[in-house]
Amino acid sequence: MENTITVTTPLLPDLDDFHSLLKEIWSSKWITNNGQFHQKLEEALCDYLKVPFISLFTNGTLPLLTALQALRISGEVITTPYSFVATTHSIWWNGIKPVFVDIDPSNCGIDPDKIEAAITPRTTAIMPVHCYGKPCDNKRIQAIADKYGLKVIYDAAHAFGVEVDGESVLNWGDMSTLSFHATKVYTTIEGGAIVMHDEATKKRIDYLKNFGFASETEVVAPGINGKLDEVRAVYGLLNLKQVDKAINARHQVAIQYRQAFQNVKGIRFFNDMIGVKHNYSYFPIFINAEEYGMTRDELYFKLRDHNILGRRYFYPLISTFSTYSGLPSASPDNLPNATRIANEVICLPMHHELSSDDINRIIELIVN
Repeated sequence: MENTITVTTPLLPDLDDFHSLLKEIWSSKWITNNGQFHQKLEEALCDYLKVPFISLFTNGTLPLLTALQALRISGEVITTPYSFVATTHSIWWNGIKPVFVDIDPSNCGIDPDKIEAAITPRTTAIMPVHCYGKPCDNKRIQAIADKYGLKVIYDAAHAFGVEVDGESVLNWGDMSTLSFHATKVYTTIEGGAIVMHDEATKKRIDYLKNFGFASETEVVAPGINGKLDEVRAVYGLLNLKQVDKAINARHQVAIQYRQAFQNVKGIRFFNDMIGVKHNYSYFPIFINAEEYGMTRDELYFKLRDHNILGRRYFYPLISTFSTYSGLPSASPDNLPNATRIANEVICLPMHHELSSDDINRIIELIVN
């Protein structure tokens, strides 16, 4: 029986190093609540990611929820239907109406040309997504936000370490949020973060993620419990030492995929963007059934039959789920690019442990 090839595999720290630091945690008896390793990880991530301030969370969804709270967003938020459901769920859970606009096929991010027409007197923010780690058109998005007095919160779950002309994309907008889930390039098993621009905002967010406590006896805001524990902070510190090696390995996989598919009719994929430091978090291909001779789903299940578990990220669109499908902006007529691409996409296995045999097996099934 053929070995199973998954779309991703977690980045795992050296066990001996992990055990050594676990002993330190056990000796200290401080296992959560802003311990020494939590603080060290925040410092290390600020340095690695080239950001001024970061606040760690226990998963990648709570940063989205908390960013909206911290910026006191209300009314309506313009966002994309082409993302993981947490993007829109965070808006809904804050009692805010999501307004969907179409995507740009060149990067699968929100289309700046569609944003202004979606703005109403109730619009207070834009929540774009750096889909697959491909940077959004920040300059145009920010120009629109400035024109209408809107906040911008980037869902940067896929964009760990991504830079444009040497600047981290995490510094764009008013805030950016990250996910450190086990499926991501960099992981703390479960985890996440908010990147912000100033110390006062960090302090407010740190209050919000700890029930609103400013001191032992003072609660200054209706916060939640979003803290990252010491065990996962250690896991993250060790993974930070090896993430560049993992990204380099992913890059080599992307090169092989591109070489194999460049002359295959009906298959489209992304090339590297000029001036961008990529993290190769995903490798999506888009299937034109008429040219390729097989639909996306036919290829998807063909791969599954051979134990190659790609993912249809992102299908179905968020806008098609029952909670959101009744919104006027959820109409497929409003989202032609997103609807088409959702029906064409397969994210192929993309991780640091793929062998040459694995890659060749995947390519052979797709090409032949």
